[in-house]
Order: sequence, then structure tokens, then C-alpha cells
Amino acid sequence: MALTTVAELRTALGIGSLYTDSVLQEVCDAADNVLLPFLWTNTTPVVAHANQGTVGTLYFNDYVLDTFYVGQTVNITGCGSHYNGNKTITGVGDYSITVTTDHVSNATRHPINPYGTVAADTYTDYTTIAAIQEASLMISVAIYQARQAPTGQGVSIDGFSPSPYTMSNQLLARIRGLISPYIAPNSMVG
Repeated sequence: MALTTVAELRTALGIGSLYTDSVLQEVCDAADNVLLPFLWTNTTPVVAHANQGTVGTLYFNDYVLDTFYVGQTVNITGCGSHYNGNKTITGVGDYSITVTTDHVSNATRHPINPYGTVAADTYTDYTTIAAIQEASLMISVAIYQARQAPTGQGVSIDGFSPSPYTMSNQLLARIRGLISPYIAPNSMVG
């Protein structure tokens, strides 16, 4: 899901064909990587996994008995090649689910670092929400400008003087008002 397209970024920057699509695509992808983790999605972090034959168990810190159901198809990422992909849930516990894997050896419970993710169906398409698209474009422009002039372009609050901190926490502060209705509660730590 690209929130900002290369064409939109090219137009916003007014750079014509000066830079290749691949350079601008990297900027758009980076903006997605910054913004998407803050948006509310139907995902649950996986903290550990185990395997008994071809039955894989994924463990969560959150109570998931009422979140997932047997027969549900979920997309698993960041949990290793035997678990990743679309899987059908075969069992649900208070803090775990089981799926069929292509793992052949047994493995005791062990942590996943960084956490993996189990994603169920998502009912919101952020590419259709104007505020999210504008926030992504603003981040894309900031990233592009920081690449071109990394020693400046930011403005401090106390005197409007140039600041070298264009990629600081102020980057998200500039767009918080646009994305506030869509921020995931679990991303607002700190």
C-alpha cells in the first residue's frame, strides 16, 4: 500500500524528471515505513512460537481468545519462514493460536525478536483517506528535503532559525493533527 505515489511526490516537489522513479520510490516507501506503524490496523504482535510436528503455536502477550477464531485466515509476518504467509487458524487459546506449518522438527517455545505480526482482515483502506495521504506526502517531502540538504531546512520554535533536526520527533508532530482519528492506541506509548 503506497500512501504517496511517485507522481504525487514529483509534482509536490516540482522536480519534473530530474530524479529517477527509483530514488523517489525509496522516499515514498520510507514515508510509509514511518507512518503506517502509527495507524490502527487489525494486527496483533506475536512474542514467541513453538512447534510440535506440523502444528505451530504462536504466543501473544494480549488475550486473544475473543480476537481470533478457528477457521479464520490470517497473514503472519516476521515469525520465520515456516510460519509466515496466509494460514488458517486450527486452534485458539487464551494467549495463543495454532496453525499448520511445514516445520518437521519439534521446537520448544522461544521468543521472536523483534515481534512478529498476525494480521486479520482490515476494513479501512488508508489510501482512500485524504488526511492520511496528505500526512504521507508531508513526510515524503520532509525526507526528500533532508536527503538533499541534510544540514538544515528545519525551523526551531523559538525564533524560526534553521535547525539541523528535520528528521526529529517534530516530523510526526507536524502531521499528528491529520492522523489523530486513525492513530492506534498501542502506538501512543511515550
